[in-house]
Amino acid sequence: MKSLMKWFAVAALVAAMVPVCGLAQSINDRERNQQQRIRQGIRGGELTRQEALRLEREQARIRFAEARARRSGGEFTPRERTRIQRELNQSSRHIRRQKHDRQDRNR
Repeated sequence: MKSLMKWFAVAALVAAMVPVCGLAQSINDRERNQQQRIRQGIRGGELTRQEALRLEREQARIRFAEARARRSGGEFTPRERTRIQRELNQSSRHIRRQKHDRQDRNR
């Protein structure tokens, strides 16, 4: 019975570690994706210089917050992860709004 409990404890620990590793990667993937969307908006003329600069600054603030969270202990706490995900969500909405606001460089 004790060995079965130990096995379940190890399985639970491994199951808890897998999402943590995957979430850190998903944050980086989202940041990369958003950078690509901004670059595509610049190339396509959907973003003005001012819009692009504002969006780039927002991305830099998110990267800084992520670095600060990692420095505090190497891993994100659930609260830090939630805050960064929320900032990425908001940034994604800003990118979409700016790309679709009918302002472009060519006018």
